Amino acid sequence: MRIYCIRQAAYHTRMNISTLTAPARQVPPLLMLMTLAIGFVMAMIDVTAVNTALSDIAVSLSVPLTGLVWVVDGYTLTFAALLMAGGALADRFGPKAVYQGGLSVFILGSILCAVAPSGHALIAARLLQGAGAALFMPSSLSLLTHAYEDQATRARMLGTWSAIVGCSSAAGPLVGGILVHEFGWRSVFWVNVPIGLLGIALTQVLAPATARHERDLSMLSHVLGVAALAFLSFVLIEGPVLGWLSAGVLAAGAAAVAAAVLLVRRERSGAHPLLPKALFETPAFAAANGVGFLINFAVFGQLFLLSLFIQQGGADALQTGLKLIPMMAAFAVGNLTSGRITARVGTRPPMMYGLMAGLAMAVLMLIGLRPDTPYWLLVTVAVVMNVAIGIAIPGMTATVMLVAGKANANSAAAALNANRQIGALVGVALMGTVMHVAPQWALRLPLAFTLIAAAYACALVLVYRFVNPARPGGV
Repeated sequence: MRIYCIRQAAYHTRMNISTLTAPARQVPPLLMLMTLAIGFVMAMIDVTAVNTALSDIAVSLSVPLTGLVWVVDGYTLTFAALLMAGGALADRFGPKAVYQGGLSVFILGSILCAVAPSGHALIAARLLQGAGAALFMPSSLSLLTHAYEDQATRARMLGTWSAIVGCSSAAGPLVGGILVHEFGWRSVFWVNVPIGLLGIALTQVLAPATARHERDLSMLSHVLGVAALAFLSFVLIEGPVLGWLSAGVLAAGAAAVAAAVLLVRRERSGAHPLLPKALFETPAFAAANGVGFLINFAVFGQLFLLSLFIQQGGADALQTGLKLIPMMAAFAVGNLTSGRITARVGTRPPMMYGLMAGLAMAVLMLIGLRPDTPYWLLVTVAVVMNVAIGIAIPGMTATVMLVAGKANANSAAAALNANRQIGALVGVALMGTVMHVAPQWALRLPLAFTLIAAAYACALVLVYRFVNPARPGGV
C-alpha cells in the first residue's frame, strides 16, 4: 500500500510538471484578432450609426444643433480624457480584466442611452459610454501586441485590425440607417448589448492573461486632463451660441488653459507621469501621435458635416446611411492595402503618400464642392481621399507601437488613441462652429474643407520631418 501511494504521488508530480511545462494552447491568429477587435468595432459602429440618427434624435427629444454636437462629442470627451487612465489600469490589473470591465461599462451606457427620456439624459449616458470605451481600447491594442511575437506578423495584424475597424465604420451608417428606419433611433444603442456580451465571453475563453505592472495612477493628472478637455469642449461647442466673449465662455477658456498648464508642469516634474518618459526619447512617437490627432480631426469632422449635409437635402436615416457607405468603406480598403505595404517597406512610405493623396483630394473638395454638386462626384472624390487616409492610418499605429515595444504597449496605445479622440472631439466641435458661423452651405462647405486640408497638410509635415526613413519601420 505504501509503495502504491509513493508511485501515485510520483505519477501526479510528473503530470503537474508536464502541465506546467506544456506549451500554451495556440489560438488561431484571426480568431484572436476578431476577439480583440470586437470592442472597437462596437464603438465605431455606434459612432457612425449615431451620425445617421441625429435628425431623428433632434425631433424625438427636441435637441438643438448644440445638443447634437454634445451627443457626438460627449462620448468622445470621456473617451479621450480617460484613455490614459485606462492604460494605467491595464498595467495595474492586467489588460484582459480591464478590457472586459470596459465592455461591461459600455453595455450599461448603451442601455441608458436607449431608454433616455431627454437630450440631457442621452448626453449623460453618452459620457458613460465613452468611459467604457476608454477602458477597453488601450487594453485591446495591448493584448494584440502581446499576441504576435513576429514584427512583420504584428504589422500585418495591425493592418487587418484597422481594416476590421474600417469595415465596422463603413457598416455603421447602413446598420444605423436600417435600425432607425425600421425600429427607431433607440435601437442604435440596443444593438451594442449582444455585441458587447459576445466580446466579454470570447475574451474570457480565448485571451491569455498577461503580466501586470504596478504603476501609480496619478489621479491628479487624470483629473486635470479631464478638466482641460471638458472646459475646452464647452468653449468650442457653446461659444457660437453664448458668444465668444460671454462670461461663461471666457471663464471656461481660462479654466481650460489653467488645467492644461498645471498638467504639463506636473508631467515634467512628477515622479509618476501619465506617460513613461522613455516614450519621448524618439521624435517619431510624438509625431505619430500628432498625425493621429490631425487625421481624426479631419475624418470625424468630415463625417459629422457630410451626415448633416446629406440629411438637409431631404434624405432620411436609411438613405443617409446608404450614401455614406462608400465613403466609410474606403477606409477599410486603404487599411487592407496598407498592411502589406507596411510589412514590406516600413511605416513611413504609406503615411507620406497616403497623406499627400488625401491632401490633394481635400483641396479638390475645397475648390469644387457646392450645395448642388452631384452625389456621384462628391462620393468619388471622398472615396479616393478616404482610401488614401486609410493607407496612412496603420503606418501611424505601427510606428507608435514599434517605438513603445511590449514594455510600454499599454501606455503608448492609450496615448495614441487619446490624441485621436481629442482630434475627433475638436473636429466635430469646430464643424459645429462653422455651421453656426456660416448660415448657408455655400459658405459652410469651403470653410470646412479648408480646415480638413490644413489638418492633412500639417500631418504630412510631421511625417516628413520626424519619421526617420533611415531606420527600420521609420522610427
